[in-house]
Amino acid sequence: MKSLSFRYVFLFYLLLMIPGVLPAQSGNFFNQRDDEYRLLGLKRAKEAFDVARAEYERQKTLYDRDLSSQVRLEQARAAYADAEVNYQQSLLAVLFEKQYISVQSAVKYHAADGTRRVRLTLANTSGGTEEFRKLLNTDDDLFRSLQPDVINNAYISLMNNDNAIVSQPYETKISELRFGSPQTVDFKLLQDLDAVTVFLIYGNGSQRSMKIFLQKDSTVNKVEIQSERFSQEVELGKSAEYDLTLELYSGVDNTFSLEVVNLPREISHYFKSTTGSVRLRQVKFTESSRSKDAVLQITLPDRSDGQVAMDKSIPFYVLVLPADKAAQVRKDPERIWTEEELRALDVGFVHLELIPRGRGELMVRAPQLYHDIFADGTVEMTLELVNEGSRRLDHIEVTADVPLSWTDDITPRTIPSLDIGEEKRVTLHFTPPPGTSVGKYEVRIKATGLSSGQPISGSDKIATIEIKAEANIIGTVLIVLFILAVVGGIVVYGVRLSRK
Repeated sequence: MKSLSFRYVFLFYLLLMIPGVLPAQSGNFFNQRDDEYRLLGLKRAKEAFDVARAEYERQKTLYDRDLSSQVRLEQARAAYADAEVNYQQSLLAVLFEKQYISVQSAVKYHAADGTRRVRLTLANTSGGTEEFRKLLNTDDDLFRSLQPDVINNAYISLMNNDNAIVSQPYETKISELRFGSPQTVDFKLLQDLDAVTVFLIYGNGSQRSMKIFLQKDSTVNKVEIQSERFSQEVELGKSAEYDLTLELYSGVDNTFSLEVVNLPREISHYFKSTTGSVRLRQVKFTESSRSKDAVLQITLPDRSDGQVAMDKSIPFYVLVLPADKAAQVRKDPERIWTEEELRALDVGFVHLELIPRGRGELMVRAPQLYHDIFADGTVEMTLELVNEGSRRLDHIEVTADVPLSWTDDITPRTIPSLDIGEEKRVTLHFTPPPGTSVGKYEVRIKATGLSSGQPISGSDKIATIEIKAEANIIGTVLIVLFILAVVGGIVVYGVRLSRK
C-alpha cells in the first residue's frame, strides 16, 4: 500500500512538473473586475493568449519530434483556441466601448430647386488604435483584423423637438467610418428648422443623440426669401400685402436692402414690419436671429391705364441685396430684369404675381323721390342706373318693397349687363289698393348686380308717396260765395257810412 501511495504522489508531482499542462489553464484565470475595468481585462486576456499560443507552438514542435503525445497537443490547441476567443471578446468589448462618432459640421443650405437641405459631416473620433497597441504591446494580425480604427454600420437621422424624423431620407447609413476620414451625408429638410437633433446608432448598437444649431454656408453671401401669398388678385384702388420670410445664408454681410423690380411705376409700394407700425428699407441679422419676417404692401391706382391692364398678370420680383449689389440695381430703376439675370447677380429673390381686377360700382340716381296722388291714382317715377366702376356689371335687378296690398310695375326689372360708364333708365309704377287711407307711405327701392361673380348693391332709395283726400267741389263753391257775400256786405256798409 505504501508503495502504491508513493506512486500516486510521484505521479502528481510529475504532472505538476510537466510544462504547458497547468500554465495554459492558469492563463485563462477570470477576474470579476475585468468587466468593470475592461482595459485591464484586455491586458490580462492578451497575456493569457500569448502564453497559450507559445505553449501550443512548443507542444507542436515536441510532437513533430515525437517528444510529446497527441493528447497534449490537442490540450494545448484547445487552450490556445479558448485564450484566442477570450482575447477577441475582450478586445471587441474595449473597442465597442471606446467607439465614438462626432458631428464636425452641420450646414443648412438652400438648393437650386428651392428645397432646404443639410450637409452633415461625421467623424470617427475613437482614436484608440495607437493607445491600444502601446498598452498591449502588439501589432499582430488579429488586432488588425478587428479594425479598431473603423466604426461599422452607422445609421443617421435628423429629428425635431418632438422626436419626429424631419429628414429625407428618413435614415441613411455609413457602412464604414474610418478614423481620420470624415464622411458627409446630405439630407433634405422636411420641416424648416434652425436646430435639429442628430440621432446616431452604430457599432454594436451604441446610440447617441445631440441637439445642434445648424450652421449657415459661409461661402454664400445672400439671403433667401419666400412668400406664401405669392400670387394675389387686387381690385383697383385697393391694397394687398405679401408676406416675406427672410433667412440669412451669409458669412460676410449682415445688413441687406429690400428692393422691388419690374413693378409698374403707377403701382405704389413699400416694405413694413409684420406689425405694420414701422416701414422698412433694410434688414439686419444677428447671430441669434438669422430669420426675419417682413411685409410688402402694394396699392393699385383708382383707374386703369396702359400699364395696369385688367385681368392681366403683372410679374415682379422682390430682391434682398448686399450694399454693393443694391447700388447696381438702383442705378437703373426702369430696367426689366429676367430671372436668369437675377440668378447671375447671385442675390436672394422671390417671384411674385399681381393680377389687377376691376370691380363694378352701381350708382342709383332718382330725379324725384316725393310724390302725391289721390287714393285712386298711380305713381310713376324713374331711376337711372350707372356703372361707375372698373368692370362690367351683370344681372342687374331692381326690386321694390311696397306697402301691403300695393302693386308695383318695374320696366325693365332685370338688365342683363351694364358696361363701364354705361347708363340705363328704369321706369317704376306704384298703385295703392282701393280704399287706401290718406297719409304718407314709403317704398324702398333696391338695385343689385354681379361683378366677377361677386354681389354688388347700389345705394337704396326710399320714395315717399302721399295719398291726398278727394276735394268737395260744392262745399268749396258755397264757401267761396259766402266769403264773397261777406266781403260785399262789408263794402256796402262801409260806403253807406261814408255818405252820412
